[in-house]
Amino acid sequence: MIKLEYEHRQAGHCENGVTSNLLNYYHLKVSEPLIFGIGAGLFFSYLPFLKMQHAPVTSFRVWPGMIFNRSTRMLGVKTSIQTFSDPKESMNILDRILDQGTPVGLQVGTFHLPFFPPEYRMHYNMHNMVVYGRDNDTYLISDTVLEKPVEISYKDLMRVRFAKGPFAPKGRMYYLTSVPEEVNLKPAIIKGIEKTAYNMTGIPFPLVGVKGIRFMSRQMRKWQKKYGDEKASYYLGQVLRMEEEIGTGGAGFRYIYGAFLNEAADVLNQDWLKEISIEMGVTANRWREFSYLGSRNCKKRGKPEESYDFLAGIVYDCAAKEEAIFKKLRKIK
Repeated sequence: MIKLEYEHRQAGHCENGVTSNLLNYYHLKVSEPLIFGIGAGLFFSYLPFLKMQHAPVTSFRVWPGMIFNRSTRMLGVKTSIQTFSDPKESMNILDRILDQGTPVGLQVGTFHLPFFPPEYRMHYNMHNMVVYGRDNDTYLISDTVLEKPVEISYKDLMRVRFAKGPFAPKGRMYYLTSVPEEVNLKPAIIKGIEKTAYNMTGIPFPLVGVKGIRFMSRQMRKWQKKYGDEKASYYLGQVLRMEEEIGTGGAGFRYIYGAFLNEAADVLNQDWLKEISIEMGVTANRWREFSYLGSRNCKKRGKPEESYDFLAGIVYDCAAKEEAIFKKLRKIK
């Protein structure tokens, strides 16, 4: 039996938590908010030409793996990242790395995760968790969504590692190969802020950043007339799922980013970042208001005035608030 002395800690978001916990295994203490900020995890994209469960893809974060890649690189940590075409080969290599005393991060699909509550099981292939041991055909899992570590069989683990559908994980596994004893957080934090600010306000593409938020708002105003009540409600529900149920979602990511700015203010000795942290919390609350009223609309419990136009107006306001925030952050020194 292989069981590493790995500390399971819950987190607000799986990839942040996995990255922070893997660093913690090597005695490098970097909080989840710092990982998220340094990794420039906050983002927005609305891609009507790309469908997930028959609705446009909406994302409130960067693509899977980017937070791990950026944050470790910024901190001077060396890593190994692999994908596979042969499921059995992927399991053999996972066993070999575990036997060497190294915990391994995995990207998996959630639909067939046996330890997930039924309401969490959907065809979502961008979930992250850590394997920290094995006993014959049983694997020890640290999933930051859950309060305690769990176990999974060889067969089930191979199945979720090779889940089918959009963003299929293809057995993706990653682990740390070299970790410095100490890191200088200051340059990593500044570069992370600069990258996020550029992603949200500087990319000249209408479907990402604050431009993307405004684009989705304009589209939302047309949904009911263009698609009818049922499809419009489904599209709205899909946005809400991406905002509140997938990973941490829109409002949740903004709370985490606010916590990052608060920590960054102390590390950099720049108190003005604390003020921006509060502004980010206000924006997060506005997104959460959209979620609450939008869910009432989907369940036919909304008031007549809480129309798609009204909801789109909240989203448009969020875009304005975030544009102001990230234009300030682009001046970071």
